[in-house]
Amino acid sequence: MEWWNDAVVYQVYLRSFADSNGDGIGDLAGLRTRLGDLAALGVDALWLNPCFASPQRDHGYDISDYFSIDPDYGTVDELETLVESAHELGLRVLLDMVANHCSDQHEWFREAITAGAGSAARERFLFRDGRGAHGELPPNNWQSVFGGPAWTRVVEPDGRLGQWYFHAFDASQPDFDWRHPEVADHFDRVLRFWFDRGVDGFRIDVAHGLVKSAELADWPGADDGTGGHNYDMWDQPEVHEVYRRWRRIGDGYAPDPKYFVGEIWVPSVESLADYLGPEQLHQAFGFDLLVQPWNADRMRAAVDRGLGQSARTATPPAWTLANHDVHRTVTRYGQAQDLSAPVPSDMIAAARRHGPADLELGVRRARAAAMLLLALPGTSYLYQGEELGLPEVVDLPRDARQDPIWVRSGGAELGRDGCRVPLPWSADAASFGFSPAGAALPWLPQPAWFGDFAADTQQHDPSSTLSLYRELLHSRRALFAPSEPLLWLASDNPELLVFARGSAICAVNFGERDAALPLADDARVLVRSTSGRDIPGTTLPANSAVWLTTATGPEHHGLRPTTEDALAR
Repeated sequence: MEWWNDAVVYQVYLRSFADSNGDGIGDLAGLRTRLGDLAALGVDALWLNPCFASPQRDHGYDISDYFSIDPDYGTVDELETLVESAHELGLRVLLDMVANHCSDQHEWFREAITAGAGSAARERFLFRDGRGAHGELPPNNWQSVFGGPAWTRVVEPDGRLGQWYFHAFDASQPDFDWRHPEVADHFDRVLRFWFDRGVDGFRIDVAHGLVKSAELADWPGADDGTGGHNYDMWDQPEVHEVYRRWRRIGDGYAPDPKYFVGEIWVPSVESLADYLGPEQLHQAFGFDLLVQPWNADRMRAAVDRGLGQSARTATPPAWTLANHDVHRTVTRYGQAQDLSAPVPSDMIAAARRHGPADLELGVRRARAAAMLLLALPGTSYLYQGEELGLPEVVDLPRDARQDPIWVRSGGAELGRDGCRVPLPWSADAASFGFSPAGAALPWLPQPAWFGDFAADTQQHDPSSTLSLYRELLHSRRALFAPSEPLLWLASDNPELLVFARGSAICAVNFGERDAALPLADDARVLVRSTSGRDIPGTTLPANSAVWLTTATGPEHHGLRPTTEDALAR
């Protein structure tokens, strides 16, 4: 079994993890000083959000040089040293590959602007003449993911307004034309450059989006192109050859081949299966679980879909409940849960909604959700700060927000800054230990209440969220063996979700009342999401979870396998 099949991967938003030099920005040296904390937590690998050279318009997702590290974060040598140190602790290191687009400061794009219409330099991007009598209208009605038109008009070398270029995201992020052979050759070199420096794999940003439809026709629906999810912008047949090519490169590093996991949004499991398998990507994120409300039926259905996808694609699931693009779980689960609304096509945006939150309730639910996540078969991805129980910072000053989503929506969308606020390491230190004493203020302001969640206040508290995560991570693999499939167990309580993997059972109470859990005499409770251990073994408190084990098997608990159980093969 490959290392990623049942790994726990910790997502590091480097800019907000740990600042070593006092400039208020997290960096590679800061992360290196905290590797021991991550090893002690019990994770298997790290995924670093983009740390390549960038003007930071979208904080690293606008890359100006794929072969260098941004000076804010360090150097290539420091990245190599980090990887070596991580490997010594048994931690793998993944980087973030942004191949759909680059920065408008990339040398290729600057050359394209200077060279003018019809030049070879423009063929690496999606430059087109505009519509209308004087080319004053965009080439089509496609919309940017960040809001507004997906086309920006350039000023030509002679000073006149000229062609338009396509950007699926911000105007500072022009999309490559992946039908141009130089683009594919460039990224072959990028992969090899970082693999040769010990990097273990890549998370691929917007992996379905690299190739656009050749016709660039208007998207049907609303006149402004917003009529549903535009799959002409994404999911084109030619994209699969990109990943076959990348897989051959990664497999060439045997006996320790490199790993690829994709951020993929496609309309069906069948479409997703086209990206996965022995010739393309190893895994794709299962975001379905992330966007579900706190509800037993909805969560179970999401797990079933993930397991079904895994069975069809013959790849292990990659689960997550949080990342750098959505509001934190504590806040989401503390908000009123809308069970009537279907999950919209833009599921990530749905997980960034406004609204008040009961944070005490959110913490209880988030702890229970972590137990559900970490008991599932496959790979689990954790976002930094979730192990501290951090809520979303929703009260950031307007002038402090930097996310392009906030800017392009005119403040209508809060964007993603609230989940990216620098971590609190020490309750009593300046900037809560994120930066050294006497440092500049963090790049995003930390609220005063962050001290309540600081790592040092939780370190030796057995009831803390940090202690719970350590316990879960150090016991999950021994308790839920990777080879054991998932078997749903029937319950008379619709708020109770219970499944077994071998002799281990995970039970989650999604209700607002305590639930009776029938247990055999030999049942042994191992971990509870609630603090304290004086609760009767047959009672599962509201909004909580438990892991337990039995020598006799789940059928002796009065818990029956359901007839429509989902098995993870």
